[in-house]
Amino acid sequence: MTDTNDRSPVFVHPTADVEVGAKVGDGTKVWHLAHIRSTAQVGAGCVIGRNVYVDAGVTVGDLVKIQNNVSVYQGVTIEDEVFVGPCAVFTNDFRPRAQNPDWKITPTLVRRGASIGANATLVCGIEVGEFAMIAAGSVVTKDVQPYQLVAGNPARPKGWVDERGEVISRDVDNPPQRG
Repeated sequence: MTDTNDRSPVFVHPTADVEVGAKVGDGTKVWHLAHIRSTAQVGAGCVIGRNVYVDAGVTVGDLVKIQNNVSVYQGVTIEDEVFVGPCAVFTNDFRPRAQNPDWKITPTLVRRGASIGANATLVCGIEVGEFAMIAAGSVVTKDVQPYQLVAGNPARPKGWVDERGEVISRDVDNPPQRG
């Protein structure tokens, strides 16, 4: 979508595939070999990296960066200002089978400002809170609280961060007061 009212046009690399019907916001850049399905919505000012797949029905907010080689499957919602590191993985099925006529999507929600490190895996059915930070390589199987730092396999609380991602406390049981 482009608009001449002082907005930047969408950039789509010639090797990318943005299907008819997909909504892509002003100023978004879609890079090499990316694929955005027909019913996906990608907000304004986003960067969709090389070889990123955004599935049908996915919603991606404004000012989101999805780095190379990430697949965002149906059932995933990413709010504004989220960072998704390279090769991060989202799932959408608790019991995957090649043939399953009763298959149901299990949704995942990533709240505003959260950061997901490279090669992290997010098992479906979780919510990642505002400005939470998931360390590289983590396997997230449970909800992550707002501003919480998690790491490991399975991911466990390691502390609390501020809106810039700076660690402000390592006391995993007592989140700092905000306000």
